[in-house]
Amino acid sequence: MTVTVEAYARECAEQGLRGDYAACKSDFTVEQKYDYSSEDQEVWRTLCDRQTKLTSKLAHHSYLDGVEALGLLKQIPDFHEVSERLHKLTGWEIVAVPGLIPIEPFFDHLANRRFPVTNWLRSKKELDYIVEPDMFHDFFGHVPILSQPVFADFMQLYGEKGGEAVKIGGDQMVSRLYWYTAEFGLMQEEGAPLKAFGAGLMSSFSELQFAVTSADAHHVPFDLETVMRTNYEIDKFQRAYFVLPSFDTLRDAFSKADMPTLVARWKDTEPLDPAVV
Repeated sequence: MTVTVEAYARECAEQGLRGDYAACKSDFTVEQKYDYSSEDQEVWRTLCDRQTKLTSKLAHHSYLDGVEALGLLKQIPDFHEVSERLHKLTGWEIVAVPGLIPIEPFFDHLANRRFPVTNWLRSKKELDYIVEPDMFHDFFGHVPILSQPVFADFMQLYGEKGGEAVKIGGDQMVSRLYWYTAEFGLMQEEGAPLKAFGAGLMSSFSELQFAVTSADAHHVPFDLETVMRTNYEIDKFQRAYFVLPSFDTLRDAFSKADMPTLVARWKDTEPLDPAVV
């Protein structure tokens, strides 16, 4: 059922979410309004300075290439300026949102190569952890990898096929795919060391180190069906990290997947325990 902006704004207000959902347009986007304070800019630089010390060592080169190409580190990015650079690379653009948006418009944006990015930034007190996804998570975490053509194609395909899967009851299954790839994905190309590319890792000081370097991290070879069946953790380190050999593997596996058959087969079964996959 389609959620109206008005109803969603009331729901978010009741939940105490901090974004200004009342300002949403019909597609749940808002204006960025580049009016950030000097403290906001300081928080951005602090987060970027701290995190790039890790990502320079632990992130996949495709992510690092994206950061360099888009220029995200010196100050809070202007969404329009970054969109212009990104569009030249992969045809994607950035749209501002007040925070989490309903699943239907989210998939529609992705299917049309628009990536929703939260327009507010965490405070100094929230440098290490924040409950809601903010601009740092969305921009620093997600946007650089959209500069890579193959992953960018996967994300558009995810919007198209994921949206259709939701309509037939596959919302949990496609959420798991997003979680274990776009949020917590790892990459190990042939002959290369293990690296990370998922946004949840890129924007996390502690979990990025754990996922890539800890002997306790549970690394599992990527398999589309297994990923879509495996439960995940929201407020703690993941008990499984799926490792891709390439972005082509991800795009091609999802492109060939028969979603109606997969959803019908697994949607009503118990999810797999990530500790034992």
